[in-house]
Amino acid sequence: MTTSAPTAPMPVRSPLPSALTGSTAVIVGGSSGIGLAAGVLLREVGARVVLVGRDRARLDNAVARVRGDGPAEAVLGVSADGADEDALAEVFDRAGSVDHVLVTAGGLEGAGPVEQVSRDDLRPVLLTRIWGAFAVAKVAAGRLPAGGSITLTSGNLAIRPAPNMSAPVVATGAVETLTRTLAVEFAPRRLRVNTVRYGAFDTPLLRGGFGLGGDAAVAEVGAGLPLGRFGDAAEAGASALFLMANNYMTGQVITVDGGQSLV
Repeated sequence: MTTSAPTAPMPVRSPLPSALTGSTAVIVGGSSGIGLAAGVLLREVGARVVLVGRDRARLDNAVARVRGDGPAEAVLGVSADGADEDALAEVFDRAGSVDHVLVTAGGLEGAGPVEQVSRDDLRPVLLTRIWGAFAVAKVAAGRLPAGGSITLTSGNLAIRPAPNMSAPVVATGAVETLTRTLAVEFAPRRLRVNTVRYGAFDTPLLRGGFGLGGDAAVAEVGAGLPLGRFGDAAEAGASALFLMANNYMTGQVITVDGGQSLV
């Protein structure tokens, strides 16, 4: 991949989310949780949304939720593996003009004591988190316009490692390093790359991963957090809109965790 010399500075526009009206955002991992919530917020400000997920039924439900009473063409759902470069290329072909990309795909695969983690255990989290980010960058770089953005996601594990979580920690840390590298590489194209470092939010991933099946259990555990509860998915997703809208944000890792990293 080569970069040409810049011919014009980064476009100037309003940094408010309302500036996203009329733009198109692709959300990889948009069928649930934070990605889905970001899609809802993007539609509320008048953006066109392309949701990408592997589970067709869940994706169809997400499309219906994001679209609401709006026109059918305002929301597109594409079933694809976010770590498959060819599948991502097809996503962009179907989407047409794309301005912003958000990548929220990825879980906590590979957790366990390091001496018990095999290469096969490690492969899923590296493939989803690291290669997934690489693949999106490769496909998006030549398709986004000046002022376009790529927003990746990591987690507090990158700065507050926990026992038996070496594989997820390595993967999330690598995404943050990749963010800075891509921001420099893509700057001549006037493309921006940022990452949101999330804490624990009330999403299906959290409830399933930590066995918090009901609202009462979520509230009980959340009561011990600095703000007395887990954040909701919309509070997490709003940070992606901030990064998409602000044309002077690049190479940054912003933390959105309700103070969880402070205690």
